[in-house]
Amino acid sequence: MPKRAIKADQAAPAGGPYSHAVVAGDFIYLAGAVPATPAGEIIQGSFAEQAHAAFRNLAAVAEAAGSSLDQAVRLGVYLRDFADFAEMNEIYQQYVKGPELPVRTTLPVPLVGFDIEIDAVLYTGA
Repeated sequence: MPKRAIKADQAAPAGGPYSHAVVAGDFIYLAGAVPATPAGEIIQGSFAEQAHAAFRNLAAVAEAAGSSLDQAVRLGVYLRDFADFAEMNEIYQQYVKGPELPVRTTLPVPLVGFDIEIDAVLYTGA
């Protein structure tokens, strides 16, 4: 099964030597999206501003891969401060809609320079 790397011009640049996403078979694996502009500038605003930016980046990568967050089967959300969980949940529902919601893992992690990172796996098959 061939794989195809995706670079999304409308999302923040990858923060290292990796692709924004990889399409492999019926799945699209999205790398962690952070709160940054497409020019690479980290957004230093409130948690809500950072979360919206990270979700917009994730959605832009999904779109560049020919899909959308509606096709998500799994999301990983990484929070610097787990006290932001409730606010993240409210924002999350603006970007990830049902009726068939994906599975999700939310973890507190020692992020440096921003408050949230989000990755996802999308399913494109029948």
